[in-house]
Amino acid sequence: MTDTDETQTAVDASKLPIYVDCVTKQYLGGAFTAIDNVTCAMEENQITAIIGPSGCGKTTLLRQIAGLEYPSYGRILRDGEVIHGPGPDRGMVFQTYTAFPWLTTLQNAEYAMKINGVPAAERRERAMEHLRLVHLDGFKDYYPNSLSGGMRQRVAIARALGQDPRVLLMDEPFGALDAQVRWEMEELTVEIEERTRKTIILVTHDIQQAIYVADRIIFLTRNPGRIKADMKLEFKEGRRFLKKEELITHPGYAETEAQLYGMMREEIEKIRGGE
Repeated sequence: MTDTDETQTAVDASKLPIYVDCVTKQYLGGAFTAIDNVTCAMEENQITAIIGPSGCGKTTLLRQIAGLEYPSYGRILRDGEVIHGPGPDRGMVFQTYTAFPWLTTLQNAEYAMKINGVPAAERRERAMEHLRLVHLDGFKDYYPNSLSGGMRQRVAIARALGQDPRVLLMDEPFGALDAQVRWEMEELTVEIEERTRKTIILVTHDIQQAIYVADRIIFLTRNPGRIKADMKLEFKEGRRFLKKEELITHPGYAETEAQLYGMMREEIEKIRGGE
């Protein structure tokens, strides 16, 4: 069920949406190492979840994939080309609400297309398509301050999809939501992948969320973050479980959950023990 990064030695990075190649990220002139020698491949039409204890470098890795930070050593490639900064091929959804408060829902969804010069009629049509995808087409003329937290995150997703990215990056986007809205958003994420066939990379601290949403889970150790496990969720057999209750009763779910909680406990106990 698990493969370590040692198995990922022979890959054709030109055929991968994202390939992380021996990446180390250091701060304070090398005094602090956030992630250390991480190698992993994110595949086409797949949701990859990155999990691990607090401070393991999950967000650091995601920000480097987004081009918002740069590796100290190693490289990150998109379709075989080294990432040197942000680009329209990668859309980002953050944990905090990032919808522009002075723009309507529709205008937020149009924003990326507008700054990229897409004609008004085309961008409106595409924006409405994305709003329908996130179930907000009935709220196109609302401003963010009149929407719930979950709805504002859906606006952020629609805006990220506006530039038609190949890869959608999500940094704990549901962490501030209550339990009910959170699982609704998890189901929406699965639906988005089903309908758009985009590559999605999700950073989360929630093990159950990772199992439900992802096809594959990359588990990072405590600081410095190294790959502890690279798990393909084979018990899903290529299926998407659009309802969580279908998944949690499926053979293999409980075993996978126990395995991940066990790994998390190991890392937490290392932190408590001062290792």
